[in-house]
Formats: sequence, structure tokens, C-alpha cells
Amino acid sequence: MSLAVRGAFWIGVYVAVTVVPLVFAVLGAIPPPGGFLVDLSVALGFIGLSMMGLQFALVARFQNMVAPFGEDAVVRFHRQIAWVATAFILAHPLLLLVQDASVLELFNPATAPWRARFAVLSTVCLLAIMATSVWRRRLRMRYEVWHGLHAVLAVASVLFALAHIVLVGRYVDTAWKQALWTVMTAAFVGLIVWVRVVRPVRRLRRPWEITRVDAERGATTTITLRPVGHDGFGFAPGQFGWISVGRSPFALTQHPFSFSSSAEADGSVQMSIKALGDFTGTVAELRPGTRAYLDGPHGVFTPDRNEGPGFVLIAGGVGIGPVISMLRTFADRGDRRPCVLFYASRTLEDTTFLEEVCALEERLDLTLVLVLEDPPQDWTGERGRVDGALLRRWLPERHRRMQFFICGPPPMLDAMESALAGAGVPAAQVHTERFVFV
Repeated sequence: MSLAVRGAFWIGVYVAVTVVPLVFAVLGAIPPPGGFLVDLSVALGFIGLSMMGLQFALVARFQNMVAPFGEDAVVRFHRQIAWVATAFILAHPLLLLVQDASVLELFNPATAPWRARFAVLSTVCLLAIMATSVWRRRLRMRYEVWHGLHAVLAVASVLFALAHIVLVGRYVDTAWKQALWTVMTAAFVGLIVWVRVVRPVRRLRRPWEITRVDAERGATTTITLRPVGHDGFGFAPGQFGWISVGRSPFALTQHPFSFSSSAEADGSVQMSIKALGDFTGTVAELRPGTRAYLDGPHGVFTPDRNEGPGFVLIAGGVGIGPVISMLRTFADRGDRRPCVLFYASRTLEDTTFLEEVCALEERLDLTLVLVLEDPPQDWTGERGRVDGALLRRWLPERHRRMQFFICGPPPMLDAMESALAGAGVPAAQVHTERFVFV
């Protein structure tokens, strides 16, 4: 089955599961109509709840599901569709208020019945999720704290909503409908058990150990990990894994980083991590012998999946990680297809792996274009930032047939996608990696 067909299949599954609760509600004996606004509010509530339940599946790292899209694209959809689900859920009580102002009494926790209290609790949890996600940095909330709070609030929100539906009983008042809702609830609970119990148990049986911790240019640290008691796994250049270090695999938080080692290397893997705060700021303090757990490989940002006559690689800052993996892999494979690397860095001292990239120019058909934002006084190379004009200077017409891989800060990715589109490069040949999971 092609990736396009698989992608269409999973989109169909998502749409079908989203509307299933609504179908359940209207099948069989339909309750007396409460008016258009009431029926619309119930429909939106059912769909919003289903979408919230599916949010857990979107971030469960099911490789078959994310393969046609890429995990970063699925996570972006997870974040964006959360606004739609929240709007549907909030529309449910608001439409009821428009229909009948006396519904406002149900928001009083002291006098409201439990069916209303559960609805309010679910909504409060949902709003807390959105607020802490949008304003995490303003609240100065560490990623690990946010992640744990996010998971707890999400589970609570869905469970409170299910309790609300059961106690209302208006659309689940027959045995077969109750059975169907039981199955859906069991599926939701099963998904949580799979993510929080089964998968950590599997990782517990396949530990890794840090064998080396090497300081690199640009406040970057490379850690080398070897599998303990198992053969590890293979990966494609450009892919990434989720890592937890010095803690149980049952811990709520893992961190995603690209593999920087060659995909042709046996056994051990490397990750090169730039100190940007939170966990990344502690990586340089790790010591050999530290136990770690890896979940991978993940991602579709790889030339192995997107073959072409050559490659244009655009890296900014920490984005050099997956790119150096590609170059190392090309060298180990003896791959002589032409490559052009645009490497943007603030200063010369910040250019991680610069010496190795220069050495790889001798082993590969590689052209390095180093772009410095704050170059030394005697610098004769490119200055400023990578933009459309710079790309046009270095890339003749024939390069438009090549595959483009871009990894760096989000503003850079946006600018490059726009510049390449303006240069006539087909979107299917432009690949990006966005590690924005909050």
C-alpha cells in the first residue's frame, strides 16, 4: 500500500471515529427534540469529545499511522485541531444558554446536579490545558512540569465528560447504546494503558547506556549510546528518537532528538544536543554508564524515503544534527550524488561539526555554503541569513530537481519554504523537520 493510500486511509479513520458518537446518539429511539440549538449543541459536544479522545491517539507514536505524514506534522495537527475541538465543546453550553437562560443555574457547583458538575470540571480542565500550552513560557513552566500536567488534565477532562454523558442519559438510554459507549470508553482506557504501561514495559526490557559524552562547538554535546542486552535498532539518516535519561521508562516525559551518527554504524547511536534550557542544559553533565531508554526510530525527514538526483541541505543552528547524520551516511555508503549544504550560524565559533563537514567535502560531492550572522572581520564568505537571493546565487536551474531538506528554527523554516516556492521548487521536493511539540 502506497504512502498516499495509507494517508487517505488514516484520514478516513479519523473522520469516521469523530462522527461515530453522533451516529450512536441518533440511531434507534431518538429523544424528543429540544429545539434546533439544543440539538446542535449536543451534536457539537459529541464531536468535540470524540476529537479530544483522538488527541491521545495522535501523540501515541503509532508508526503505521504517522508514517504517511511524519510525526512532526501529526503533532502540528494535534495542536491545531485542539482549538477546533475546544470551540465545539465550549459551543455546547453556550448554545444551551442561548436557548434557555435558566441553564446558568447548572454552573453553580453548590446546587448543580453531578451531571452538570462533571461538565464544568471537564471544561475547566480543558481550558487549563489550552492556557498552560499557549502561555507555558510566560508562566515560566518547565517542559517536564507542563508535560505531566498536560497528560493528567487531558485524561481528567475526557473522563469527566464521559461521566457527564452517562448521567445525562438522554442519548445513551438504551442497552445497546450503553454497550457501544462502554466499548469506546474501554478503547480510550486501553490506549492510555498501551502508552503508559505496555510501551514503557517494552522499553524497560531494552535499556541503553551512555558510553561517551563529547563537547562540541556551539554549546552542543554529543552523547553516544549503546544497547544493553539487545541489538538496538536501525534508523534512516535524518530520523529521531525519544530519550529518557537516568529515570524510569514509565516517567511521563521523554525528549525528542535527531540521531547524528551514520545510519550505517552498527550498534551504538549518537545524539548531538544543543543547550537551550530545561533538559538540554543538563546534557553536558551526564556521565558514561548512565542508563537511558530510547523510543525510535521516528520521522520521515530522510533522503532514504525521498530519493533524488542530489540534495540541497539547509541547516540552522541545532538543525545540523540530522544533516550531519545524512552526510556521514552518504560517506559510509560511498554515495557521490551532489549535495549543497547551506549552514547558517550566528558566529564561526557556533558552527558545530564545521571541521568534519569541511573534511567530508573531500569524500563527497559536497559544496558547503557557510552563512554567518556575526562573522569575524576577515570573513570573505556569505553574511547575514539564508534567503531567496542567496539561494539563487548558489543554485542554478538544475538544482530545482534536487530534494531539499531544511532543519532549523521555525522562522527559518517558514522563510525557506516561502523562498523555495517562489523559486519554483515543487512542494513535494521540500522537506522540513519541526521539533515544536508544545
